[in-house]
Amino acid sequence: MASGISVHVGLNKVDPAKYEGWDGALAACEFDAKDMLAIAKKRGFGVNQLLLTRSATVAAVTAAITDAAKVLKSGDIFLLSYAGHGGQVPDKNGDESDRKDETWVLYDRQLVDDELHGLYAKFKAGVRILVISDSCHSGTVTRAVPPWISGEPRPRFMPTQVGEAVYRAHKKEYDAIQKETRASEKLTLKATVLLVSGCQDNQVSLDGVKNGLFTEKLKKTWNSGKFKFGYRRFRDSIVASMPATQSPNYFVIGPANPAFESQPPFTV
Repeated sequence: MASGISVHVGLNKVDPAKYEGWDGALAACEFDAKDMLAIAKKRGFGVNQLLLTRSATVAAVTAAITDAAKVLKSGDIFLLSYAGHGGQVPDKNGDESDRKDETWVLYDRQLVDDELHGLYAKFKAGVRILVISDSCHSGTVTRAVPPWISGEPRPRFMPTQVGEAVYRAHKKEYDAIQKETRASEKLTLKATVLLVSGCQDNQVSLDGVKNGLFTEKLKKTWNSGKFKFGYRRFRDSIVASMPATQSPNYFVIGPANPAFESQPPFTV
């Protein structure tokens, strides 16, 4: 019988001391994490962890993923959800065409996508990894989006000027991370990773009051488990309920696993 482990990360702010005075204030990311935890419990995930704001450090997130990789075996599933800002640092190991590595903006520093891929590589063959990310990631996004206007939903990305200032101040640390981490494209994944994220590369994921827009529509589409089709149709149904300015992405890396993709969402 398959087992499921889930980890849910939600940050309504970050440590200004680590981000050159920027606190990254958001409203609904902790709600998103708690709601994703509720879905995991309803679907029978046996071990679940919630990491909110100050607890959502690089060490804590890394340890949670590593611990799951040690336990899960072929046929099991790992659900990782993230709600918070997306950011970027310059690509130093040559695996990004735009010369930027995407990040999750955690409380004490950014977690670089190469680090995440390295963590996914720890999982055994046949494990299903489902990543739900309500954030922005793209360099196109951070360069093209207009300034946030007070009173409107706040986009979940680190402003370009903040990202540049943070990188300048912590250049040695971020360069060392990439030097010590193999480029994503050079990693061999034994597990299948399915990512459903909040927007396309040229869009932004919007925050809200009770949920981010993507998480809000995900919950409505899932409909307390009444949605019985596969993940691609799940993503397409979410897209159909969202504005054209924000279309969730669907991306698979690692070995092909059609049976995984065809399962109803969050199946253990």
